[in-house]
Amino acid sequence: MMTLPWLACVVSLAAGEPKTVTVTADDTVITESCTVVIAPGTVIADTNGDGVIHIKANDITVTFGSVGLRGAKEKTPWDQLTGCGIRVDGFKNVTLRGALVAGYKVGVRATHADGLNVEGGDLSDNYRQHLRSTPGAEDASDWLYPHKNDNHEWVTEHGAALCVENSSKVTVTGVRVRRGQNGIILDRVEDAKVYGNDCSFLSGWGLAMWRSNRNVVSRNAFDFCVRGYSHGVYNRGQDSAGILAFEQCNDNTFIENSVTHGGDGFFGFAGQEAIGEVESKTPGFDPVGKGNNNNLLIDNDFSYAAAHGIEMTFSYGNKFIRNRIVDNAICGVWAGYCQDTTIALNLFSRNGSVGSGGERGGVNIEHGSGNYIIENRFRNNSVGVHLWWDNDEALLGKPAIKAKDRGVTKNVIANNSFDGDTLALQLRDTGTGHLGDNVFSGNSMQKVEKEMDVPRGGEPRTSGDASSFAPPVADVLGKKKVFGARANQAGREYIVMTEWGPYEHLEPMVRLGVSPAGTNVYEMYKMPVGVRTELIGKGVQGVLKKSEKGLPATYTITATIPGVVPYSFDLTSKALALEYKGTIFNALWDATFFAWTDESDPRQDLKAWRSLADASGAVAVRVGSLDFPYNHGGPSDLKLSDELTKAAFKPDHFGMIATTSVKIPRGVWKVTTLSDDGVRVRVNGAAVIENWAWHAPTQDSGLFKMDADGVAEFVVEHFEIDGAAVLRVRVERAD
Repeated sequence: MMTLPWLACVVSLAAGEPKTVTVTADDTVITESCTVVIAPGTVIADTNGDGVIHIKANDITVTFGSVGLRGAKEKTPWDQLTGCGIRVDGFKNVTLRGALVAGYKVGVRATHADGLNVEGGDLSDNYRQHLRSTPGAEDASDWLYPHKNDNHEWVTEHGAALCVENSSKVTVTGVRVRRGQNGIILDRVEDAKVYGNDCSFLSGWGLAMWRSNRNVVSRNAFDFCVRGYSHGVYNRGQDSAGILAFEQCNDNTFIENSVTHGGDGFFGFAGQEAIGEVESKTPGFDPVGKGNNNNLLIDNDFSYAAAHGIEMTFSYGNKFIRNRIVDNAICGVWAGYCQDTTIALNLFSRNGSVGSGGERGGVNIEHGSGNYIIENRFRNNSVGVHLWWDNDEALLGKPAIKAKDRGVTKNVIANNSFDGDTLALQLRDTGTGHLGDNVFSGNSMQKVEKEMDVPRGGEPRTSGDASSFAPPVADVLGKKKVFGARANQAGREYIVMTEWGPYEHLEPMVRLGVSPAGTNVYEMYKMPVGVRTELIGKGVQGVLKKSEKGLPATYTITATIPGVVPYSFDLTSKALALEYKGTIFNALWDATFFAWTDESDPRQDLKAWRSLADASGAVAVRVGSLDFPYNHGGPSDLKLSDELTKAAFKPDHFGMIATTSVKIPRGVWKVTTLSDDGVRVRVNGAAVIENWAWHAPTQDSGLFKMDADGVAEFVVEHFEIDGAAVLRVRVERAD
C-alpha cells in the first residue's frame, strides 16, 4: 500500500489494548498515555523538520523504553544532524518519562506546554558545531553571540537537547546530556523547576534562559560547558557558559548547582532591548530599570572558568551569596553597570591569574553604585575588589543607562578579609563610597595605599551596619548534592578541548598540541599502562614522555631532515590500538617585519606597503616556523632576535613578508592559515590563500599540486591593523 508522505501515523489506543506503541516512522502522533517501543538499530529521520514523535493531547504520560529514538546513523558528524526527535506544541500537563533521543539537531522541543514534566532520560549525542580553534590558536568563527533570540535563534541555529518555549510551571529533572552543544533552553518560561539534571561536557550552554522569570534551578551539574580555551595559551570562553541568562531574566533562584570549568560559570546580560541597543517590539516599553534583576545565586560552585565565575551586567538588585568562586581565569565576579547588588559570604580565591586591564581578580565592577560587598573571604587573587569609572561615551549616552546612572557611589566594602591578594583593593572611582572593618593580611599593602584613598594608619568607617546582614533563605530541590562532585578535576588544566568540544577524561584521547618548529607534539590522555609507540617514516624520531600530575603524556616527533616530512605512528597496548598520520613542515623562513601607516595601507596601496619591507626600519629574521601568537602585542614582543626586540614595533599597523623554498614530493598539498588580520599565501607564484582584509582570528585553507618531486617556493604576507593579532601557517599532505 502506498503511504503518502504528508499523512501522519496517528496512534490512538482502543480500550483494553496494551498501552504500548512501536514507533517506526516519522510524524507519529500520540494522543494517549503509553509506553514507546523502538526496535534496536532503527533510524528515523525527521524529514520535514517538525518532529518525529508528536504528543497531541493534554494530561498524558509517555514513557520510553530502553531503546532510544535515533535520527541519524551512528558516527554521523554532529554538525550534520537535523530535525527534532519529540515535539509537544500547544498541549498541557504532558509528562515525558525516560526519553532517550539522539541524532537530531533538537532532542525534545516543547512550545506552549504549561505543566510539562520531563522526568529522567538521556538526550546525549545531538547537534554540536565543529570547532575550528586549536590548542595553538583561537578561531573567531567559534564565538556564539547569544544576544538575539526573539525569533528562537538559539534553538534553530545552535540546537539543544531540550528546548521549552512560552510555557509555565514546567518541571525538568533527572535529565542527562553529553556530547552536544546545548543542554536545556528555557525560552520565555516562568515558574519552572529545574533540578537534579547533569548537562555537562558541552560546547555551548548547560542551561540557557531567555526572558524567563521566577524559576528555581537547584542541584544541577552544568560543568565543563566550554569552548575557546587552551590552558596557558588563550582563555576566551567564546560566550559559552554553564548557565546563560539573557534579556530580562528576573526573580530566579539558582541554588546548590555545580557550574565549574565553563566559558563563564554564570553569564548574565540585561539584554540589548533593556539597555536600548535595539528597539522593543512591545508597545510602550520603557527600558529604564530593566535588566536581569532580583536573581538569587546562593551556595553554588562557580570555579575554574575560562573567563568569569559570574558575569552579570547592566542589572539591578541581584544577590550572590555563599558561592565558591575559585581559580577563574579573568575574574570571580564581573558586574559592570550593576546597581544594588549584594555580594556576601562568598569565597574568592586565586581569581585573575590571566586577567588583563580592568577585568581581573575577585570582584570587578565598572560604573556600579549601591553595591554591597560584605563578609567575603578573598584569598590570593590578583586584585580583591576593583571599582572604577571610565568614559564609555557610547553606553553612557543611551537613555536607559543615562537615566539610572549614579556614578560610582554608595558602594560598601565592609567586614571582608583579604589574605595574600596581590592587590587587595583598587578603587579608581570618581564618586563616594564606604569602606570599613575589613581585615588585611599578607597583601601588597603599599600598592593598596597608592591606589585607594585611605588615610595611612586606618580606614574610614562605613555609615551602614554591614554586620547585620542576614542571608536569604531558599528551598533546595533535588535529593543528591552535586557541589564538589568533580573535586578530582579541580583546576583549569582539566579543560581540554577537541575539535567537537570538551574532553570528558574517560577514554584514551590523543590531540596535536602546541609544537615548536620542526616538531609535532601529541598530547595523550588516559593512556593505559604499558602503551607502546611505533614511528614509521624517513627523517623523523620520536620521544615519549610519561604523564605527570595534572599533565598529559606527550609524544614528540622531530624532523631530522629539511623539507616536508610525512610520518605515521601507532599506539598499542593490550586494550588499545590507534594509528595517527601527520606531516612536519621543516623549513627555515626569511621573515621581514615592518611598520606601516595609513598612507601605505595594504588594502589600498599594496605596492607601497610591500616596499616598506626594503626600507630602513624593517627588520629581517630567520625563523623555523610561521607561528606567531601576538595576542595584543607585536613582533618585538616575540623575542625572535635582539634586533627585532630593540625595534620596538607597536602592536598595531605592522606587516610581515616571509619566504622559503622547500623540497616537496609529488601530490596534492594543503596550506592552512590562522590569521588576524589580512593574509595571502602564494606557492610557486600562484595564489593559494587570499584573505586580504581586516578580520578576527580566521582559519583559511587552500590546495596546491606538485606534478613531480621538486622545490616549492612559498611567499606569505600578513598585516595587522588593530586589536589582537595572530599568524600561523601549516602545510600538510591532502591526498
